[in-house]
Amino acid sequence: MEYVFHKVKSIGIVDNHTLIAQFEDGLCKTYDMNQLLEKFPAFGDLLSDKELFKRVHVEGSGFGIVWNDYFDLSCNEIWDNGTAVPTPFDGLLALSDATELWNLNESTLRKAISYGKLKVGFDVCNYGKQWVVTKKAMIREYGQLNEISEDFNWNTDSMVAENTSGYGAKSKPDC
Repeated sequence: MEYVFHKVKSIGIVDNHTLIAQFEDGLCKTYDMNQLLEKFPAFGDLLSDKELFKRVHVEGSGFGIVWNDYFDLSCNEIWDNGTAVPTPFDGLLALSDATELWNLNESTLRKAISYGKLKVGFDVCNYGKQWVVTKKAMIREYGQLNEISEDFNWNTDSMVAENTSGYGAKSKPDC
């Protein structure tokens, strides 16, 4: 079996010892750093230094996160031992991310929108210059992703948009 890397797209801090990672496929997981202390006691130094802990960032290619030259963590450690958490953005992908995940050309999705294969306001929506597409529509039109379906069962039947007016948006979407 081929080994799959679950690349981290962004990383944040929940509290003094818990991280939240968003992966390339949109899934978010929290990761409690305390679980490393038994195997790697040196991580105690990282957790006790709050300023150093705040310096966490995604390694350039997304294959891990780093704090400095001594502390880093692989993307798959967070994926394998983190806890999936729901977010208001579950089920949504940027068009650029969807094309990468499904190995498509971005023009393929833009044409699908213009020809009505992906319906504006239902399958896709435009926020300024950024288009987003639902995972449900991508799965319907381009098939399930094997590496995602093996590790996580997307419940596409219950994906419902919630009213998030005023939450982080400066303009209304064009859908």
